[in-house]
Amino acid sequence: MAAIGNKVIRDFMPDQHREFMAQLPFLLLGAVDRHGDAWATLATGNPGFAVSPEPKLLDVRAKRDPDDPADSGLEDGDSIGLLGIELHTRRRNRANGTLRRDGPDGFTLMVEHSFGNCPKYIRLRDFHFEDTGKKEPSSAIWMEQLDERTRAMISAADTFFVASYADRDDGHRQVDVSHRGGKHGFVRIGDDGRLTIPDFTGNRFFNTLGNILMNGKAGLLFLDFATGDLLQLSGDAEVELKQDESEFFQGSERFWSFRPRRVVYRPGAITLRWSAQENGESPFSGMTGSWDQAEGASAG
Repeated sequence: MAAIGNKVIRDFMPDQHREFMAQLPFLLLGAVDRHGDAWATLATGNPGFAVSPEPKLLDVRAKRDPDDPADSGLEDGDSIGLLGIELHTRRRNRANGTLRRDGPDGFTLMVEHSFGNCPKYIRLRDFHFEDTGKKEPSSAIWMEQLDERTRAMISAADTFFVASYADRDDGHRQVDVSHRGGKHGFVRIGDDGRLTIPDFTGNRFFNTLGNILMNGKAGLLFLDFATGDLLQLSGDAEVELKQDESEFFQGSERFWSFRPRRVVYRPGAITLRWSAQENGESPFSGMTGSWDQAEGASAG
């Protein structure tokens, strides 16, 4: 990346990225709260709720949500990460920078880095907004550990998002939020609640893994695409550089693990819904293994 970084990472959004952000119904955000914990969350709205008036600015019209554990990391002057992803086309672009806020109804991202991502491991899904009338989302449920419902949500997932960050030597913070995808059940949950995630070959930018190596913190977001339920986890992460299992997990170059310390389940938190397209599994995911295969190979 030292050799090609200047060619792929910009300090502004090119016009193609600016137009792309404006057509999205949601954005993923990575934030760091007052305790130094990382959280992944999302902002939603009708396409056009995010607009770029100039290449170094992105205006996002999204109201603050006090139930969102990431909200305390979305204050004026905070560093955040941002991911625009279009699940029905597999396009995605990333940015990070500093948040500017003058009220509760939105914010502006002052762009520091902007770059594109490949479409690997993204499951094709079509979106729509659910008409919930005047029904309010249920209050956030805070837990110290995963329960049966949240374990089932993770075990069934083929997609999640991860926030991470690192502080530079000059004290400036850089935050990232990334997509992770695979076959259903590609995230393994141990009896102690520890998650193990295979790291499949991708862009080789290593934003997430590099940040984890720097400070060992991460925030995970799992979505129930059919109900709008959100599961947000914040805790400690570790890159398993010497993991013997990796050679038996097809498509995986290494593993990383995550131990949640704070768990927040938010039923019906968003009105956005997605339906999986028929035969919409990523061909790259189809070339990866499963935990059953990995454990079988290890046992053999």
